[in-house]
Amino acid sequence: MNEVSKRAARVRQHGAMDYTVPPCDLDEVRRYRAGRIRDALIQRDLAGIILYDQLNTRYAVDATNMQVWCSHNEARYVYVPAEGPIVLFDFLGKTHMSEGIKTIGEVRSPITFFYFTAGSEMFDRARAWAVEMDEIIRANSGGNKRIAIDRMAPLGVQEMQRLGYDIHDGFELMENAREKKSDGEIALMRKSIEVCENAVQQMRDALTPGITENALWAELHHGNIGGGGEWIETRLLASGPRTNPWYQESSMRRIEKGDMLSFDTDLIGPYGYCCDMSRSWICDAKPDDEQKRLYAAAYEQIKRNMELLKPGLSYKELSDQLYPMADEFIPGRYGVAMHGVGLCDEAPAICYREDYPEAGYDGVFEAGMVVCVEALVGTQGGKECVKLEEQVLITEDGYEQLTRYPLEDDWV
Repeated sequence: MNEVSKRAARVRQHGAMDYTVPPCDLDEVRRYRAGRIRDALIQRDLAGIILYDQLNTRYAVDATNMQVWCSHNEARYVYVPAEGPIVLFDFLGKTHMSEGIKTIGEVRSPITFFYFTAGSEMFDRARAWAVEMDEIIRANSGGNKRIAIDRMAPLGVQEMQRLGYDIHDGFELMENAREKKSDGEIALMRKSIEVCENAVQQMRDALTPGITENALWAELHHGNIGGGGEWIETRLLASGPRTNPWYQESSMRRIEKGDMLSFDTDLIGPYGYCCDMSRSWICDAKPDDEQKRLYAAAYEQIKRNMELLKPGLSYKELSDQLYPMADEFIPGRYGVAMHGVGLCDEAPAICYREDYPEAGYDGVFEAGMVVCVEALVGTQGGKECVKLEEQVLITEDGYEQLTRYPLEDDWV
């Protein structure tokens, strides 16, 4: 065994990147993330938070176990107190999935009360679940009965309320806690981006007339899983006339010579971090004049909007300053101009000025936040759309573009 293999074997990571050497101190990242949650609890005078959302549990304890399955079966959850040990209730009480993670104080067997596992016993089991949670919370809460929950069946919330608990929204707390990344988190995100961009190149190498959209999309999955990634959240790849209107997912359509091919990775890569980038290509041909025109408009939009980013800028100020789109592209604009990203798409959502009065909310950018800058350009009823997107770190003096897969500069 060589020295790299020996070091990799000593770094217990639990998951797809086990037996590799991480690009940072994982224990430091875990302490930072647990600290962000505890600070948020203290600021809100909450005794603790119960987490069922598997991205939130990943953030809290960095232990994984059948994340997609557990996202729709409430078989795994975490309790993070403002003070005291973090408790992981892992599927079937298995401890080997989190062994050696120092921020986890205790692993217990979960009490499940969703119908698949509980059937007609669901009401009694929900009451038993609440009694156990009450016992754990009271051990370190000093009598504080204010807690947060991110997502769970109403039956569990009702049982906690029956025991006198004041329930608060856990997603608001977790989104705020997750917004600002540590240097270690950025190092992990860079690894995810590296794997994603290698997989994107596999797609480009495979793009030939006659390949189906699904087969091409499979190349992204292949590269992601082979590189230590975890899953992909959507299937946003379309070709030719299926690019407009946007949001049609990959299909068995065979891509033709000269088609526009647009896609959005939405990729959860190594260490659970997201790489969310978009590109548009032409299959086995040079772009025609209309394809170039659409691409140039998207290219200009994404470059100009990225240049606005800096710490201290408010979300409303950014919305007001966004590079204006031509009137013909406004009806088909993307849902947001930018959005946060970490373990997945996160807050904030930056609206176009047309949408801000109804959908926008304010806040302030800080160094350490990561956002994705979006552009979707196509005419209503037109043949094709161009989709571009870059992932960007807010720095102390401006921004750093994290995604580096080349755009088609020679089309502009």
